[in-house]
Parts: sequence; C-alpha cells; structure tokens
Amino acid sequence: MSKRNSAEAKRAARERLRAEREREEKKARTRRRLAVGGAAVAILAMAGGIGMAVASMGGGGDNTDWGAVRSQLDDGGNGEDAAFPTAAPANATGDDGLTVRVGEEDAANTLTLYEDPRCPACAAFEQSTGETVSQGVENGDYAVEYVFGTFLDDRLTGSGSKNALNALGAALDVSPEAFVAYHDALYSAEFHPEESSDEFADDDYLIEIAQSVPELADNQQFEDAVQNSTFAVWALQMSDKFNADDEVTGTPTLKFNGEVVDTPQTPEDFTAMVEANSVE
Repeated sequence: MSKRNSAEAKRAARERLRAEREREEKKARTRRRLAVGGAAVAILAMAGGIGMAVASMGGGGDNTDWGAVRSQLDDGGNGEDAAFPTAAPANATGDDGLTVRVGEEDAANTLTLYEDPRCPACAAFEQSTGETVSQGVENGDYAVEYVFGTFLDDRLTGSGSKNALNALGAALDVSPEAFVAYHDALYSAEFHPEESSDEFADDDYLIEIAQSVPELADNQQFEDAVQNSTFAVWALQMSDKFNADDEVTGTPTLKFNGEVVDTPQTPEDFTAMVEANSVE
C-alpha cells in the first residue's frame, strides 16, 4: 500500500467512524421521540380519552392516499372537482411545470441531477460533493436542474420517496432557496434515514427536518402543503418524468449539458468533470 493509499484509508476510516457516530445520534433522537410519544399516549389512555385525543393530535404517518393520486392522474382528473390539487409549485418552470432549475437562467452549462429521496448513494454524493455543486452554481459555472424518481418506494415498499417529493414541492413553492436548503437537509447525515427505513413517509418527520431551514421553520404554508398533499400529483408527474428517461437506470445519475457522465466519487472528480465538459 502506498503512502497515499494509507492516508486515504485512514481518512476513510475516520469518515466511517464519523458516520457511525451520526447514525447512533440519529437513532438516539428517534428513540427519544418514540419514548415521549409513548408516554403521551399512555397518559391519554389513563384519562380514558385516547381515541379522541389521538384523532385530534393529527400527527404521524403519511396523510396521502397515493393510490388515489395515481388514479386521478391516470384518469386525467384535472378539473375543479379533482380530489388532489394539480397545480405545480411556484418557481417550477417548463411547459409541464416539472423543471426545477437553480442558478442563472442563461447559464451556458447545465448539470442535471437525477435522484430518489430515499437513495443512500444520493445521500453519499450530496454529503461529499453537494457543497462543491452549490459553489459552482454560485460562481455561475452552470445551473442545476433536478429530476426526482420514487422507484425505491416500489423496491423497498413504503411511500417515503413520494412523500418527500411532495415536501420538496412545498419547499419550492416557498422559494428556490428554501428548496435547495431543504433538499440538502433531506440528504444530510443528520436526517437521511437508512435505505430500509421509511422515515420520510412520516409527515411530522419531514416538518421536523424543515425546522433546520430558516425560511421553512414554523412556516404554516409549507406545513399545510406537506400535510394536505398539495403537490402529490406534481410529485407523481415528476416521478413519471424520471421513469421516461431511458438513459437513467439508477440514482444518482448526472448529465452535463444533456450527456450522461460518470458519477464523481469526490469533489475533485466532480470539478474535473465540469472542466472537461463545460462550454463557454
């Protein structure tokens, strides 16, 4: 093993230890939330009003009937009587309202990121390279367009990817800056769940994550959109857009100026990819 490999191995070991500590801290927070919730339920039960009390709490779980959303979409239900709203979030663009573009509108280069909210590889990419991506947008090197899939809900069962995508729509409806900050929080080591865990299916957890974003903290507009499935139809339309791209076979997938590129494993690899593919 070369000195460079030895140093990289030590760095990788430190990163694994850091990630393990963060996972344990997240598990501890989850246990505390469950303990508090269990204690509250026990007290209500003793009072004899648990049924009514739980109903009035209004929390926990995914409030969206995704089967009904899919049926409405497949049936073309876009009229005033549609059960679920069909409008795209404010700040979405494109003829279909499914373009989520961040950065200078006339940027010469475009990075397109294909991600699934539950994807651990996406979380790893965002945690290692997300800051570098954001710096390039700030510098005007390129704009970023996001396309989200929800295939992990089918593969792993659950609704966390779809539910998180509805929440991302709610954040985009507030502002592009709120969307980016919330996107980064969802994929952060602090909040992103294990692949097999469907924590994003819990509306309350998605709202809890939003408290780390100043523009979304205690934002009633955002919270109502999460809990009322305001952008559920849009979320499935976005997922359909993801599925329709035959060049995308997994996540994360990156395209630069419309061409699929190898997913960079480090910030340095990402910077080299941008330099090699950019146009003036």
